[in-house]
Amino acid sequence: MTFVQVIDCRTSRVDELNRLMDTWVASTQGKRTATHSVVGTDRDDSTHVVEIVEFPSYEEAKRNSDLPETGRIFEEMVALCDDVPRFTDLDVVRDEQLNKATARSFFEEISKGNPNALEGLCTPGYVDHDPGNGPEPVGRAEAESIAARYVGAISPTFLIDDQVAEGDMVTTRWTVTGTHDGEFMGLPPTGRPVRITGQTTHRFDHGLIAEAWWNWDQFGLLSQIGMVEL
Repeated sequence: MTFVQVIDCRTSRVDELNRLMDTWVASTQGKRTATHSVVGTDRDDSTHVVEIVEFPSYEEAKRNSDLPETGRIFEEMVALCDDVPRFTDLDVVRDEQLNKATARSFFEEISKGNPNALEGLCTPGYVDHDPGNGPEPVGRAEAESIAARYVGAISPTFLIDDQVAEGDMVTTRWTVTGTHDGEFMGLPPTGRPVRITGQTTHRFDHGLIAEAWWNWDQFGLLSQIGMVEL
């Protein structure tokens, strides 16, 4: 279970505290178990500083606390603060990255071949970058039309292998399986199974997908259905 520790303190020496955190990051490289750290100052009180640190589990957090470097940095942190920092330990019961969920829905919807598959998921000005469709990006309507042609040709099923989110960007690594049971680029159905891997990066704008960049094994698809030879 993911574990989060909230460290709450007051200090007028925020810049020094920030440099101290840089020192801890450098000195614990290859040792620390923390996976994510956010430090913020209260907009209503700049001396009120909160750090939120994420760990894979409570046990991993304990290992992190037991590092000599952590103990040393904590002592220096206390010296910078106006009072002793307060710790709140949290077991995470819900962790939902909303843009990731929307990206998953994107693949689910386009695999259905619906003519308006991206409605409600993408902005009206959505831009799709796919080298397989030519050097110029296309808009939402054309992207839906292209997706429908692929769906009609290979009846794809998307498996989400991994997702990484950073700011307004989500990158999804995926695998598609299907069967060439429809006409594709003039080639009649061959009935051959296909398996394609790729990744897509989505840029979000207010919860909707505004742009996508595709990188996938188009040559692998063409070879599997017999359009090109390896």
